[in-house]
Amino acid sequence: MVSRKIEIMDTTLRDGEQTSGVSFSVSEKLTIAKLLLEELKVDRLEIASARVSEGELQAVKKITSWAKEHHFLENIEVLTFVDGGKSINWMLESGAKVQNLLTKGSLNHLTHQLKKTPEQHFKDIESTIELATKKGIKTNVYLEDWSNGMRNSKEYVLAYLDFLTNQKIERVLLPDTLGVLTPDETYKYVTALRERYPKMHFDFHGHNDYDLGVANVMEAVKAGVNGLHLTINGMGERAGNAPMASVIAVINDFLDNCEVNVNEKALNKVSKLVETFSGFRIPVNKPVVGANVFTQTAGIHADGDNKNNLYFNDLMPERFGRKRKYALGKTSGKANIQKNLQDLGLSLNDEELKKVTQRIIELGDKKEIVSQEDLPYIISDVLDSDTIEKRVVVENYVLGHAKGMKPSTTLQLKVEGILYEAHAQGDGQFDAFMNALKKLYKIHSKRELPKLIDYAVRIPPGSHSDALCETIITWQREEKEFITHGLDSDQTVSAIKATEKMLNII
Repeated sequence: MVSRKIEIMDTTLRDGEQTSGVSFSVSEKLTIAKLLLEELKVDRLEIASARVSEGELQAVKKITSWAKEHHFLENIEVLTFVDGGKSINWMLESGAKVQNLLTKGSLNHLTHQLKKTPEQHFKDIESTIELATKKGIKTNVYLEDWSNGMRNSKEYVLAYLDFLTNQKIERVLLPDTLGVLTPDETYKYVTALRERYPKMHFDFHGHNDYDLGVANVMEAVKAGVNGLHLTINGMGERAGNAPMASVIAVINDFLDNCEVNVNEKALNKVSKLVETFSGFRIPVNKPVVGANVFTQTAGIHADGDNKNNLYFNDLMPERFGRKRKYALGKTSGKANIQKNLQDLGLSLNDEELKKVTQRIIELGDKKEIVSQEDLPYIISDVLDSDTIEKRVVVENYVLGHAKGMKPSTTLQLKVEGILYEAHAQGDGQFDAFMNALKKLYKIHSKRELPKLIDYAVRIPPGSHSDALCETIITWQREEKEFITHGLDSDQTVSAIKATEKMLNII
């Protein structure tokens, strides 16, 4: 079977920018446009609406200037209006050469918004197309509210399309403006038009109000559309537009007789850039581009991946320039940890692995997020703790810190099975803890504690979690120095753990 080429038109810079609270700067629009055409390799870009603002005009000028220099000018499109030629003049000033003319695709919109008859509307459209042609501008035509038009005023839609067959246009754009279509309706309506107008180029423009955007796109392609309108990260008004990444994956995996130019490996890169520029955050479970979608959490899944990739599907992360990860948390099993150890080039015996797994589960129970970068620190802390005989245990403590009052600590310390208690104040919570500790040692053991000569706190390099911080304390005793480490999600607690190790060394 011969493959059918599906044109991909990205409308992130026009329809996507209608996401509430989103506005791209001129430089951001140009950067995104370059990335979409050169790296993602979409076929066309809808970059703006005519006559919106001076900033919009300057952005279009920048993009068309770059596009002309790099032979992409015919790929740049602008939304225009039936406004007596004002949009055409705006386009001429901006340097754009392709207009997407917004017209009424339902009798309901025509009657109540424009208050015109179909004949009056068609005459205005014809005049606009003729003017554009004279000025060297190509025309695509949007049938706004086309989906409701097919539901409630099909005769009007067909009469309009009959009229368009005699106009000098490139494409007819079919938007589900309000996101109301079901997949069955999408297939039925597109099939009806495809059969009646076999030579006409149809684009489908889906919205996601019922979370059916991708499903509707899939049915539109099956029914024979020639092009699709998509946005990065599904940006757009209300619930957004059909998302680029999901649609491309669906076409490549499930529609064997169709092909697209889009470069899958660039999807994640473009997605992250648009997220940064827009401030529109990608849900972590967003298919293809979400932070968690290639992360196995359950230990049984990691174990299955070790045994003939039992939990893999065709959505392999490498397709999209990503990598599979194995989460570390309370549902982690040994297999998850082993996968992370392999990435780090580390190995543990069964007993060590069991202890490290238990520590990670404990952190997960406290709702802490553990990253791969934290793992060496956890291993070091667990194995280091095992080498020290715990004769001294910090049994309990209360740390107090209130405005206008000195920090204080009440400490219970168990030494060789005997419990001691002291209270002290200090310049900070850890200082108060050390003062209470010194009291206990002075009274009960008559020994001087080592001198604290250096105190450093760090998080694991490269870690993106807030699960752990490590406190490294250097102690001096009788001209000799030694170091102890403490690891915890709380900085003061990690320092106390490092101190407890010191007490068991001296």
